Amino acid sequence: MELDQILIKLNVSRETLSILNQYKELVISENNKINLISAKSASKFTERHIIDCAQAIDFIDKNSKICTDLGTGAGLPGIVLAILLRERNIDIKMKLYEKSYRKSIFLKSVSRELKLETEIFQRDIFSEKNLVTGTILARAFKPLPVILELIEKNLKKYTNLIIFMGKNGKQVLK
Repeated sequence: MELDQILIKLNVSRETLSILNQYKELVISENNKINLISAKSASKFTERHIIDCAQAIDFIDKNSKICTDLGTGAGLPGIVLAILLRERNIDIKMKLYEKSYRKSIFLKSVSRELKLETEIFQRDIFSEKNLVTGTILARAFKPLPVILELIEKNLKKYTNLIIFMGKNGKQVLK
């Protein structure tokens, strides 16, 4: 995808696009060591991951001070959205839950390097109780019924929920 097309699609500055590209390079570089994303999707990282994650930016509760990404993996969508929130001067802390030690270390390193307003939890989200947040995000995490049960049992308070359903989303909802 051409640079200008990406800028238009994401509606971001060249500086933010540069930070998103830096994040992309960090993921692809580390992917050989800890399998953050599928090798197939690495070649289309911008389209497949960044643009896909960025679409949620307008649905995040901007009145809340916390947004929580469940099972973030490579930081998708949490890191992408933290970058976009910063560009828009929206003061929301992105909390990312990832049970994998190696992925959590990677996420902490990325957050420091990109100077993001994040907090990384190397914990199994299913073991957490009484969590309070604004928006809850889940992308490529668990099946919808499992996510909904987790939220009912483990979250005390939240304002909205954004679940990326993928190509089978309509079928799952039916």
